[in-house]
Parts: sequence; structure tokens; C-alpha cells
Amino acid sequence: MEIHGHCDPAFVTLREEFERNFTERGEVGASFAATVEGEFVADLWAGHRDAAGTLPWEDDTLVCVFSVTKTMTALCALLLVDRGELSFDAPVTHYWPEYGQNGKETTEVRHIMGHSAGLPDFGEPLTHAELYDWEHVIGVLERQAPAWRPGEDCAYHALTQGFLVGEIVRRITGLSLGEFFRDHVAGPLDVDFHIGLDPRHFCRTGEMLGSGAMPARLARYMKERQSSAPSVRPPVTNSEEFRRAELPAVNGHGNARSVVRAQTVVANGGTAFGVDLLAPATIEQIFREQGAIKGMGARHGIGYGIDGPFSRLMPEGTRSCFWVGGGGSIVILDHSNRACLAYAMNRMDFDLLGDRRGTSLVRAFYKGLA
Repeated sequence: MEIHGHCDPAFVTLREEFERNFTERGEVGASFAATVEGEFVADLWAGHRDAAGTLPWEDDTLVCVFSVTKTMTALCALLLVDRGELSFDAPVTHYWPEYGQNGKETTEVRHIMGHSAGLPDFGEPLTHAELYDWEHVIGVLERQAPAWRPGEDCAYHALTQGFLVGEIVRRITGLSLGEFFRDHVAGPLDVDFHIGLDPRHFCRTGEMLGSGAMPARLARYMKERQSSAPSVRPPVTNSEEFRRAELPAVNGHGNARSVVRAQTVVANGGTAFGVDLLAPATIEQIFREQGAIKGMGARHGIGYGIDGPFSRLMPEGTRSCFWVGGGGSIVILDHSNRACLAYAMNRMDFDLLGDRRGTSLVRAFYKGLA
């Protein structure tokens, strides 16, 4: 298997595991990247970006990383907090008055950031066309009653969180979440990541591939929590409409390098690649626990998971945050070692918190780091 890119000699086992994902674990196309102290120690890619195996995965191939996008949305919110324009403890209605309907008046911004706002679903059926219509979705969310008193429970807001955070960002800045991310994060940090993909990038975008039927346990979980949302699985994921829409919880397009390039600034104390973006005190907000997400085996802070399966792959006492994307993509921010690592691929698995491909790479990274 031809592996492209570079890998520091200390991480030779990581490169071997990346290759093993292709030879033993059914990988089609993928990338992996990692930084330590703000410097890249790995940037790997291999395979194909299509099911037919006719298009090679290139150094600039983009794929949908699903819920890893939530960490980019969280980074936008952190930046506004850092600038004094947003408070996680403020009521949502301070920025978005129309949100205060039907029992949501007491919702604080942190409830949305930590999946405890009580809107894990849209509350009424949506078509794909409606899902891609920002104003329509915002109207739907404004009139919903929460499933519980905000802050008193925690369940994954898989699709809704992006709209909720995105609308707060829009009310403060006048920019959509995708525009704000492009201008204030991607631009300064030179990040090739897109929330709302311009068609000019379609020629280098990988085809997302399903891996058969969704396991019954996961199907039940998703039906219970996302019964009103239309499917965002392949082949929908590969449509022009899905790619172009701004769904700040689920349809960011990038690769492992771009994810790491954006999130290294958070793992590295607020500074990366010559850019000072966040104060350490702002980053500390992430670790304010908001609850344990039902059915996922993860505790959530502000915008990021702060404990879960990946935490147990790290040395004891490592302070970290993370999140994952449907199908297998991951990003881990190790604040103890000022390290950031990410994995992005096009063949999807259906474990909610990563699969063997990702976990093997995380283990190998920490073997090299030691």
C-alpha cells in the first residue's frame, strides 16, 4: 500500500497502523495528521476518494467529517467569548430574543454548547429542502418546547446544535457560521476547511461510502433522538445540495491536516502557526462539565467532549478534549502534551464514538509520543 506524506521517525508505529487500516481493516481512502507543541509530526494520506478506486486520495482531498464539524463551530463560539462578545452563562435570548418561547426562556448558551438545551430533535418533520433552508430551520427551533427543562438533562443534539450555535453567531456578528469561520478562523490559520462547500471544490471532494446496514442498536438510538430529521447518510451526503448547505453540526468538509491546523490553536494554549487566537482562560471554559450524554458513554463540556473512549487510550492523567464524526472521523486535543491529532476517511463505519481504525491510530500516536 503506497502511503503519502511524512511521519516523524518516532511515530513509525503510527505509519504502520495507518497502512494496516488499508490492508486489514477495509480502509478505502483516509488521512491522518498530528501536531506536538504546534509542529506537525505526521501528515499522511493514502487510498482512493471514490468507491471504484479510480481517483487517488490526494494531499488536498476533502471529505465530510460529520460531527467533527462541531469542534469548528465551538471554536467560533470560543473566539466570540474571547472577544467579550459572547458569554456562555448568558441567556440565549440576550442574543436571540425570538428563541424565548414555550419554556426555552431560561436556556443559557452553555446548555446549547453542552447538549443540555432540550432540543435534541427538530420537533416536527423536515424535508431535505427544509433542512438546507436556514431561516426555515430557525423558525422551527424557535417555536419548539424543550424536551426537558434546559440544563437538567443531556442528550446529543446531533443536527440541531449547529443551527443553535450558528444563529447566535449570526445575531452577534451578522455573518453565517460558515462565513465567520472562513473569515476569522480558516483565513488567519490558513485552514482548508469549509462549512458550506463551494462547488469549485467538488472536483477534489471524496465520495462518502456507507458500510452496509446500520446496526440495530444504533438505528434505535438515532430513531429515538432524530426522528424528525431527514437522512444525512450516503448517498445524500454526496449531493450538491448537502455539500453547499451550511449545517454547522454535521457537514464541514476538510481532511486530517485541516482539522489539526484549526484545532492545534486550542490544544496549544491559544497560539499556533504564528497566530494568537485565544487566551488560555477562554480555552479553560471547555472543561466546564455540562453532563453525560445519554447512550454515548461520553461526558461533555463546553463545545467538546471531555471524557470518553479515547480518554482511556491516553496516559493516565492526560487532560484532553475531543469529538468524533459519524462514520469514524476524530479529533483529539491533548492539553497536557500540547498535541492535536485527527483522522478523516471516506468509508463510514457506524460506531458512534469511533471504530478500530481510529483507535489503532490513537494508540500508535501515544506509543510514539512516549
